[in-house]
Amino acid sequence: MTITSWSFPACTLAEARGVSEALGFRAMDIGLLHGAALDRQKILAEPEAAAGDLDGLTVSNLYWLFGRDIAENAVSDPAARARNTAEFETVCRFARAAGCPTIFVLPGISGPGAFEAAAAGLRDLLAVARRHGVTLTVEPHVGGLLASPADTLRMLDQVPGLKLALDYAHFVCMGFRQAEIDVLAPHAGHVHLRQARPGSLQAKWGEGVLDFTAMIGTLRDAGYRGWLAVEYVHQGYMNTLFDDVLTETVRMRDHLRALGVAA
Repeated sequence: MTITSWSFPACTLAEARGVSEALGFRAMDIGLLHGAALDRQKILAEPEAAAGDLDGLTVSNLYWLFGRDIAENAVSDPAARARNTAEFETVCRFARAAGCPTIFVLPGISGPGAFEAAAAGLRDLLAVARRHGVTLTVEPHVGGLLASPADTLRMLDQVPGLKLALDYAHFVCMGFRQAEIDVLAPHAGHVHLRQARPGSLQAKWGEGVLDFTAMIGTLRDAGYRGWLAVEYVHQGYMNTLFDDVLTETVRMRDHLRALGVAA
């Protein structure tokens, strides 16, 4: 079990680490978001030194954005393909030095030729990740290119060996039932967990539709043995501003513990 650093947007990375350790989490997903953000420029200039700055933090996953948002230098932008691939070489050096097993990127956004361009870009990134011994994952998300389980399976078919940063909440928000999402479980390389319901990417524990007991069973049956990241957030994206992140995190943690998931 792990937690995302961007769950605590007002905290520094050191403060977010302290909160996570106080809650009993033994690892953390890290990335470029909010107060707990990594130093992008140092990673790109001195990846091994930047990894050393983590001071022994157990890193469960790295969330890497190639630009300032989901559109800039998107994987689906053919003009960004060579730049992204070159940058990813350095990012993988950082991940390897930090002991991070997986990296997740976003698939890009829809547009003419975007699917094919994203597949080509992801194939390039996958080759880089393999050379560095890191697992590449992509996250289907609300507003992104992979807007359904069927689209996601099609992308996986186009990029053999690609794994998913799987968050059921994004698909539930878009109106898919949990049983329709389960087909993606065998392709999970990393997993995000939060409650959700149709139209709402994030919901309080008693107000969502996801059955986490069934979900963990599905993942186990599919052979998933990776990290389970609790990802409640407080941000403007998809109006996720109105939940007590700490309380919802503890509720999820306790439920996972009851299912035998080690913190």
